[in-house]
Amino acid sequence: MLLNLFNEMRAAKVPVSVRELLDLLHALEQRVVFADMDEFYYLARAILVKDERHFDKFDRAFSAYFQGLEHLDRHLEALIPEEWLRKEFERSLSDEERAQIQSLGGLDKLIEAFKQRLEEQKGRHAGGNKWIGTGGTSPFGSGGYNPEGIRVGDAGKRQGKAAKVWDQREYRNLDDQVELGTRNIKLALRRLRKFAREGAAEELDIDGTIDQTARDAGLLNIQMRPERRNTIKLLLLFDIGGSMDAHVRICEELFSACKTEFKHLEYYYFHNFVYESVWKNNLRRTSERFSTFDLLHKYGDDYKVVFVGDAAMAPYEITQPGGSVEHWNEEAGYVWMQRFTEKFRKLIWINPYPKETWNYTASNQLVRELVEERMYPLTLQGLEDGMRFLSK
Repeated sequence: MLLNLFNEMRAAKVPVSVRELLDLLHALEQRVVFADMDEFYYLARAILVKDERHFDKFDRAFSAYFQGLEHLDRHLEALIPEEWLRKEFERSLSDEERAQIQSLGGLDKLIEAFKQRLEEQKGRHAGGNKWIGTGGTSPFGSGGYNPEGIRVGDAGKRQGKAAKVWDQREYRNLDDQVELGTRNIKLALRRLRKFAREGAAEELDIDGTIDQTARDAGLLNIQMRPERRNTIKLLLLFDIGGSMDAHVRICEELFSACKTEFKHLEYYYFHNFVYESVWKNNLRRTSERFSTFDLLHKYGDDYKVVFVGDAAMAPYEITQPGGSVEHWNEEAGYVWMQRFTEKFRKLIWINPYPKETWNYTASNQLVRELVEERMYPLTLQGLEDGMRFLSK
């Protein structure tokens, strides 16, 4: 029964294996769920999907598999046991709607009428009160109104009155190439972790306590240990202002996620490209600046360095002394970037623009060459790829 569902998942590029399909079949044999489509949906998703970014693909495949209501005369019994269907319909109805459904002679009569109209109808129908279509008052179709109905398809405005909505999807936009919120950025950043126990002994060491208590002939000997923390050190440099104004929100989400995930985090701002100084407070960027040389000497080569910017500027801002649009820089920007790449072995550039647009500016190519092609888009997949490189 579920082979076609498995095939739909594979066609939708949900990474599901035969082992997981067998686990789902075993769960059904054990009656973990029974006669409840919602419960079956959540069970199938829990077993078949191992990463929440694939929830949307799963929903689409699940919906495509259970489109049998459009061909109920051939597939109703094959797709869903009649007992499941009947119980799900009855569960979805309010007391008032249960009373109203009797106007068609009950659920059996409703299903029979649905089959009959599928056989009689030859084409699409919009409006009206009989045929299966959209925007009408027929009990069958989509986007119309009838409290006794069966919804077929996605067209039209929902009235929330169908006996069962088959295509409800609760998860959207969880895709590798979609710019996501702080929570999903955190998930990507967690690929960059190196745990160690440092600091004061504030955490109960259960194994050590058991061992020491046994050594002391049963006399309780509580052992404490330092908390396990992420020891990765991260230096974050943000391009701010100008063309980056369009990306303030996603950069804020990235910054917020980094502050949560990394205990050892240092951050600075620059405009367009890095020169002899950077700053930490944009309100005082002309009066409070930090020497870039100081950064290069202050932070050890064990720091991971991440530049965040669109790399969109005039090429001379990178290649020429005095190229900065805000001040006279004695040394060209590329000289400073070379110093960064020589000092820090793990350095990447995160670009908020889609990867397919990077070739539109000559400066982007210059930046990619300077960072040895280690530029990644500001998407979930891009962040994961970048963190994977930094963690090697």
